[in-house]
Amino acid sequence: MGRRNYLIEGVSGAGKTAVCTELQRRGYQAIHGDRELAYQGDPDTGQPTDGLKHEHSAAFISEHHIWDVEKVKALVANQEEAVTFFCGGSKNSSKYIALFDGVFVLDVDLDTSLRRIDERVALDPTDWGGTPEEREITVRMYHTKEDIPKNGMIIDATPPLARVVDEIIRLSGANTTL
Repeated sequence: MGRRNYLIEGVSGAGKTAVCTELQRRGYQAIHGDRELAYQGDPDTGQPTDGLKHEHSAAFISEHHIWDVEKVKALVANQEEAVTFFCGGSKNSSKYIALFDGVFVLDVDLDTSLRRIDERVALDPTDWGGTPEEREITVRMYHTKEDIPKNGMIIDATPPLARVVDEIIRLSGANTTL
């Protein structure tokens, strides 16, 4: 996809989807990883878990939310665009994170994260964070940052969306490519 590729990560409610949509609106190549690359699978082997006879609890769903590594590799290898942004997170990011030229971590306080989750669940009650179990997992993951890349560039994602995206574009150098 891009000659330079960036991952945009963050906790649930940090704004990954909103940032991706805004990047696309501005004409940048941006992939909604949680929509276009994600599936339920084993984080180590990539084997899909669909159809297995076990409970699909919120904990199971969270622990098996992975991206298709081969698709990520193929998209990164395609050099048609100057810059591509991959937005979202997964339990198997260690399998592909080295492919990226950089990682941006959207950072918000817990109240902002939970407010944003409440807003999206009000629009779609099936979205992540709508059940007490999902909310508990979200709060735990916020505090532990267990799925957040350690060497990412922290972006304050509490300002208005336009400013957050402006900062990502500036730091990635993408503003010189359109």
